Amino acid sequence: MGKGLPEPLRFLENRKAPVKTTAAPLTGRICVITGATSGVGLSAARRFAKGGASLVLLARSPEKAETVRADLAATYGVSVRVVVADFSDLAQVRAAAGEILDTTPRIDVLVNNAGMHSTKRTFTPAGLETVLCVNHLAPFLLTRLLLPRVVESGARILDVNSEGHRFSTFHPDDVRWERHHYAGLKGYGASKTAQLLTVWEFADRLAGTGATILAMHPGDVRTNIGANNGRLYNWFNRNVTARALDDVAKSGEALYYLAAAPELAGVGGRFFHLTVEETPAPHALDRALGKRVWSLSCRLAGLPED
Repeated sequence: MGKGLPEPLRFLENRKAPVKTTAAPLTGRICVITGATSGVGLSAARRFAKGGASLVLLARSPEKAETVRADLAATYGVSVRVVVADFSDLAQVRAAAGEILDTTPRIDVLVNNAGMHSTKRTFTPAGLETVLCVNHLAPFLLTRLLLPRVVESGARILDVNSEGHRFSTFHPDDVRWERHHYAGLKGYGASKTAQLLTVWEFADRLAGTGATILAMHPGDVRTNIGANNGRLYNWFNRNVTARALDDVAKSGEALYYLAAAPELAGVGGRFFHLTVEETPAPHALDRALGKRVWSLSCRLAGLPED
């Protein structure tokens, strides 16, 4: 970690640190990756396939997923299967989890990557705030449903989180943003804070099982996140923001390291900026709040608490 900046600003130094790598293969391992047709998810899928892993890709678009599947299978000679699910619909997430459990004998790595950013407050057909649903509730539900297979396999769970969690705490008594002003960065930050708070809860429950969970910021990289926000947003992102960002291959390499590095075996309940361990914002370390978020997440996702 950097020495010059106070802890809350260390991420500004960590973003310049070289990404750690590993030559450890994932041959014979089965890796489940969500949001795998573009950006960080696609970069991870390519790197995991290069490392010999068999892949199960969750994606919203069957057409895009089939193109990715065919390319990865042809390029790397690995098994690639597609499971279709829109993460704004928890019923589809449930169905996807059931399909994975029925067809996948083990899960060695689960990468919860699918995510979105919205400049406007919107709601799913079920009445959930969309960013919270996609970024937190859907991966939370998927992880809970796959957890028995994850534990049997001694898997590593990697939640693609964000330094954006620093933008806002999460208000469990105002999940629809009716009493707080909604802004894109606040909504995104709150969803990532909720996700991060449940990572610590998952880590406690996985202690002693051989399975682990980590969260990571995938770096400041060029992706399609936010493409749903209209022409002006996309013009600015393409012509201004993107010019200061790194190639997304950096994220795939970091995720591969976290998934495969022997030195991280048994390491859980941590947050990484790419491959540098880092301390999250104080509000994302509030374990009392985390227990409230766990209970709320279970209720919203239609799950028992334990």
